[in-house]
Amino acid sequence: MAITLSNPARNAAANAVVDALDAGAGAATIEYQTAANAVVATLTMSDPAFGGADAGVATANEVADDTAATGGVVAKAVFKDGDGAEVFRLTVSSAGGGGDVIVDNTTIGSGTTVKLTSLTYTQPAT
Repeated sequence: MAITLSNPARNAAANAVVDALDAGAGAATIEYQTAANAVVATLTMSDPAFGGADAGVATANEVADDTAATGGVVAKAVFKDGDGAEVFRLTVSSAGGGGDVIVDNTTIGSGTTVKLTSLTYTQPAT
């Protein structure tokens, strides 16, 4: 039997996940990492990282650019709280690659500026 969440339940679930990013002493970060866990770029989120969910969708507040990326081939995005503890991770690919996060190019050059233009977290109803 499938479970279907009401909008208030979807909002509560989404908020629980994204609010976990606000734990710790500093702001949350998004680390773009290689398949071997090497950090390619680190973007710093606002504190709080997300606004409240509506219809199960939470939208990120401003995310600061990484203006001096280490460089490498990105395979995943690891979201960490203000103490550096992992909260969740997503796969990364270019368009058509099936990743959770879509980037223009998975190869990031050393010293490149990495920007995030928009980010939402969606809690599905089913």
